[in-house]
Amino acid sequence: MKPSRPVAVAVRIRWTALAVAAAFAVSSAGLVSTGGSASAAAVPVPLGTAESFVVLAGAGITNTGPTVLTGDIGSFPNPAISGTGTMTITGTNHAGDSVTQGAKDDLVTAYNVAAGESPPSPITDDLGGKTLTQGVYNSASSMGLTGALTLDAEGDAGAVFVFQVGSSLTTATSSSVVLTNGAQACNVFWQVGSSATIGTATQFRGTILALTSITMDTGATAVGRMLARNGSVTLDTNTLTKPSCTPTTPPTTPPTTPPTTPPTTPPTTPPTTPPTTPPTTPPTTPPTTPPTTPPTTPPTTPPTTAPTTPPTVRPTTPAPPQVTDTPEGPVDTGDASGESMCLIEAPTVSWFGWIGAGAP
Repeated sequence: MKPSRPVAVAVRIRWTALAVAAAFAVSSAGLVSTGGSASAAAVPVPLGTAESFVVLAGAGITNTGPTVLTGDIGSFPNPAISGTGTMTITGTNHAGDSVTQGAKDDLVTAYNVAAGESPPSPITDDLGGKTLTQGVYNSASSMGLTGALTLDAEGDAGAVFVFQVGSSLTTATSSSVVLTNGAQACNVFWQVGSSATIGTATQFRGTILALTSITMDTGATAVGRMLARNGSVTLDTNTLTKPSCTPTTPPTTPPTTPPTTPPTTPPTTPPTTPPTTPPTTPPTTPPTTPPTTPPTTPPTTPPTTAPTTPPTVRPTTPAPPQVTDTPEGPVDTGDASGESMCLIEAPTVSWFGWIGAGAP
């Protein structure tokens, strides 16, 4: 009997709604020009709770040799996982628990969304040697990769690549998927109508959503996910890392405008004007005018006028002798008798001398 999963069912309903919205957006999308050819504007495939899994199967997981897995693993309805003794798992082994069961349901939804993206650009031959830009690519039958496939995001970190494979996907030994110009493994999806085989020593990129099974041959590595709806996932000395997207586009635009404008205007204007004007004008005018005028006028006028007038009037005319009357008295008594004359020194006042000079 299938266990009760109320939480998983609620999450699954939410992601189903998102998947429907994504499918509608895909069906409404127009064609965009990519690399000189028309291809569909792809949108990311919503993985729901399957996003945390690096390996997810329907009929068990088998491993041989030292395998390194970064991410969760699980299988349902067959929860069997063998070879865990040589596995290094950075994540959680959910086996067949409710988390795995919810992820399996979300995988079905994601698979259908990827298969429904349109309109696609047809792939009629091997992918090796091709350079593809973002879009949806479709092969009605099998799809093969021999050599290197280059996925070019053209500077758009959000570029999405969706490959729709009608039957099987197979990569030859030492093949590779190369990401350039901002392309990210988290935005590469491979929807496979039957099974996928990643060849020996292949360096793979992207999430495989296979209807049946997935096999990674000896030494194959991948940055992506191996998600098999109904069949098993077989590993052999592999390194598999769950991808994560780095949002490089949003941080680039905001920081560019603010830092450029403010620093340029303020520092330039203030320092230039103030230092130049004050130092030049004040020092030149004050020192020149004050020293020249005061010393020339005061010394010339006072010494010339004052000494000339006083010395000329006072020493010129002596005062004449004056006659005074004295009371009569006996002769030889010492008393004043009769007229007598005495010489009176001329006063020093200039107006008195002027009167004596005019007497008869």
